[in-house]
Amino acid sequence: MDEEYDVIVLGTGLKECILSGLLSVDGLKVLHMDRNDYYGGASTSLNLTQLWKRFREDDKPPEALGASREYNVDMIPKFMMANGALVRVLIHTDVTKYLNFKAVDGSFVYNKGKIYKVPATDVEALKSPLMGLFEKRRARKFFIYVQDYEINDPKSHEGLDLNQVTARQLISKYGLEDDTIDFIGHALALHRDDSYLDEPAKDFVERVKIYAESLARFQGGSPYIYPLYGLGELPQAFARLSAVYGGTYMLNKPECKVEFDENGKAIGVTSEGETAKCKKVVCDPSYLPDKVQKVGKVSRAICIMSHPIPNTNESHSAQVILPQKQLGRKSDMYLFCCSYAHNVAPKGKFIAFVTTEAETDQPEVELKPGIDLLGPVDEIFYDMYDRFEPCNDHETDGCFISTSYDPTTHFETTVKDVVGMYSKITGKALDLSVDLSAASATSEE
Repeated sequence: MDEEYDVIVLGTGLKECILSGLLSVDGLKVLHMDRNDYYGGASTSLNLTQLWKRFREDDKPPEALGASREYNVDMIPKFMMANGALVRVLIHTDVTKYLNFKAVDGSFVYNKGKIYKVPATDVEALKSPLMGLFEKRRARKFFIYVQDYEINDPKSHEGLDLNQVTARQLISKYGLEDDTIDFIGHALALHRDDSYLDEPAKDFVERVKIYAESLARFQGGSPYIYPLYGLGELPQAFARLSAVYGGTYMLNKPECKVEFDENGKAIGVTSEGETAKCKKVVCDPSYLPDKVQKVGKVSRAICIMSHPIPNTNESHSAQVILPQKQLGRKSDMYLFCCSYAHNVAPKGKFIAFVTTEAETDQPEVELKPGIDLLGPVDEIFYDMYDRFEPCNDHETDGCFISTSYDPTTHFETTVKDVVGMYSKITGKALDLSVDLSAASATSEE
């Protein structure tokens, strides 16, 4: 281990594995270590016995739930937008050859006590029961504007500079009602609160565009895809990739203490009495607790069920977003459901998550609006975890720390953090212009 590396990565969470893969592909010499004897860190995937050990402190789950090994319960479950940044990263690094994807059945939004399919195109807007007749026409016009909008074609801008015009001003031009704005902003553009309304509309329009283009990709009921056997496959796929490019992986390395020189700059990592030297350290917040600050908490419920979420067209995999306004909250709530169709549970079993940014210390009470939508559940586990973000100066100490995972059930915010960290570590932008068709062969089962 007494060698020198360009970068040492600590922790095998999704973010760390993606970065390790990207940096290896760039030709950097990478050592990747984890104190655990399994991949994934906070974003690991558990079988039934492991789930029981973690949340019930015994290792005897009821036999009626089926074989433990047939469960792959992702602790941080997130769907991937088919045309989104993560799929581009997977193609850019050629990790797609290690993974099999399958389209997700449904994308839904909660409005006035009911679940509706999210309309994302002009055609769907006209069919959607979410809106009245006149509102459908207004929404259709808005979707046509978004579909036709091309950043490099001023003709498609209809005289609006989206770097200046706010999302609120753009929406008011189409006269859309509050409930319509709610589902477009939260279930299509995937904003987590309403602050986007007073920011330039360009990001908002681009997000809606990615959703609509992703939806068109597989002609399915949603814009999302998910790997067979769940996300636990991802860190391992990136580990393989890193190895192909000469990266070294070491699991089960206790302590992993970052060493600093007299100026406070990271110079290596010590484990079991051996020190590996490096120029930079990349890690999750748990490896450098004195360089991060707590910024919030996530409340979540993990449920095992024997049926799909009711009112989701029998979807075997689905996301339901509950916009904060609909619940009188400060932040959105998310439902995630996956099943044996993606090989994450035995036949007939479904895994559902309800997650939100915690506003109280009572997940049972706080998550109730989401749990009530699930119908009968076989088993339910409640959990809370703290959310951290770095507060260090990476230019001074050479430490690049990821932020904790947020409660969203899609990957867009996670990848934003990874792409930002990549730029800080390498000093260059990540080129994500790739041929998206490279990921489709495996997706259409």
